[in-house]
Amino acid sequence: MKVLVVIPARYGSTRFPGKPLALIAGRPMIRHVHDRARLAEGVDRVIIATDDRRIFEAVEAFGGEAIMTRTDHPSGTDRLAEAADVLGAGPDDVIVNVQGDQPVFDPRLISQVIRPLLDDPDLEMATPIIPTADPHEIQDPNHVKVVFDDRGLALYFSRAPIPWPREAGGPTAYYKHLGIYAYRAAFLRRFVALPSGRLENIEKLEQLRALEHGFRVRVVLTDLDSPEVDTPDDVAKVEAWLRVDPG
Repeated sequence: MKVLVVIPARYGSTRFPGKPLALIAGRPMIRHVHDRARLAEGVDRVIIATDDRRIFEAVEAFGGEAIMTRTDHPSGTDRLAEAADVLGAGPDDVIVNVQGDQPVFDPRLISQVIRPLLDDPDLEMATPIIPTADPHEIQDPNHVKVVFDDRGLALYFSRAPIPWPREAGGPTAYYKHLGIYAYRAAFLRRFVALPSGRLENIEKLEQLRALEHGFRVRVVLTDLDSPEVDTPDDVAKVEAWLRVDPG
């Protein structure tokens, strides 16, 4: 069994064109993501999967491994599945999807999220979550919330604040989903062939497809946050983070 980290990276972005090549502390963002992934324990290879020659050449220039993928993928997960095929991943190999816009993620997140799949050969998918009490994150639809059962299996992901306390001031707890996924390669190939789900189409959250089709998604509780770069304004915030945690 091998563990392959694949970082999908496309040049086109509505809010931030060319985002993977945006300079953060003098280096392309995709390099920060790559270099942190390389530090994770238990990882055999780190590969950038892109549809753009500029990103491919930038990765090769700093010594990373990149592959070219199709330009018509509807999502990063579809690009991930193509990469798994190109790389010849075996059905039991673990494929880790690290978003190319998380340049300050902690490498230990990868080690944490792959552990359930290494321990349970029947588990299809795992993803990290972190507690949050930040009112902005709880209300912000760009921060996805999750509820889970006492076995650590996800019950639902939502852009809305869940759970919703019936009584004002009643006890509750919120967990924010972090956009890193670990899949069994055989399940990843099956997942992208599944029809999109009704709830997935409403919330625009791919992970709901797995739940709607009856698959288990193990959530991994962590205390390691992973800020994302969504707009050019976020670059300054990440550079400030790097001054505290250079990685």
